[in-house]
Amino acid sequence: MSDLFYWQALNRAMDAEMAANETVITLGEDVGLYGGTYRVTEGLMAKYGEWRVRDTPISENSFTGLGVGAAMLGLRPVVEIMTINFALFAIDAIINMAAKIPFMSGGQFPMPLTIRMPGGIARQLGAQHSQRLEHTLMNVPGLRIAVPATPQDAYWQLRQAIHSDDALIILEHELLYFSKGDVNENAVAPPVHQALLRRQGRDITCISYSRMVILALEAAEFLAKEGIEMTVIDLRSLAPIDWDTCVQSVQQTHHCLIVEEDCRFAGAGAELSATLQERCFYFLDSPIQRVAGMDIPTPFNGQLEAASIPRTEDIIKAARQMLGVPGGQS
Repeated sequence: MSDLFYWQALNRAMDAEMAANETVITLGEDVGLYGGTYRVTEGLMAKYGEWRVRDTPISENSFTGLGVGAAMLGLRPVVEIMTINFALFAIDAIINMAAKIPFMSGGQFPMPLTIRMPGGIARQLGAQHSQRLEHTLMNVPGLRIAVPATPQDAYWQLRQAIHSDDALIILEHELLYFSKGDVNENAVAPPVHQALLRRQGRDITCISYSRMVILALEAAEFLAKEGIEMTVIDLRSLAPIDWDTCVQSVQQTHHCLIVEEDCRFAGAGAELSATLQERCFYFLDSPIQRVAGMDIPTPFNGQLEAASIPRTEDIIKAARQMLGVPGGQS
């Protein structure tokens, strides 16, 4: 058991897989000599050489396409796109190639490709560098998406992604890289797309993913002091979604609150709300509620930026409101 930063957990996962399998390579901007923008590939070039740890030109569509081709020919590439905002340049390689080639080839070409993307709002990086593109990627059949919220899950899910024969995207939140947590490298990992109950409660189910899970747990701790017990479910995956875990919890609490950093309109929360409403309608004591980011480009001003996405107090307020507890309305 080690106490590791999130980026260190990813680095150890990469190191372990590269040591175990020489077909595992990584490529992207500054992944080699510089060690990655967030240090995830630190030390790997010195250990495994520049053939397996490749610095690329600033051309996301080109090097992501290179990763697709490498996967088709039997390698297990891990492509790092410096930020999810730059993935817009690689959309053709991701959507038209990685997601579709296994299907269009009748399974003749599996796609053991992992694409790592830092994203989310990371303190005054501006609207063009603060996007959350879950809604875009979730809408693509053939892609699988993992969203680790803890160092342990970052370690587990990256290793599982590298072992997978499907195109799998790891969405890493930029504000989680220097969060710390216990990592047991010998523990048996749950399935990569299985949701986990981070906290059990009787009154309300809160479903979230990535950094918002941390805020949901903070809100649950605060609400517990008021006698409100909130279950917190960490989805860990956005494609596919572990519906069974979510449904079972909502059937027990009869209330469902969805929390996401992404914009509210047509986001992950909209899909969660629609499907859970279909599956849990007769168990719900109130409509499913969502706490989400505003439908605006992210402001650069620090106070406006913070106000544009959910905060712990927003989750607390929404939970109180759902249960009819004073303080739930402004």
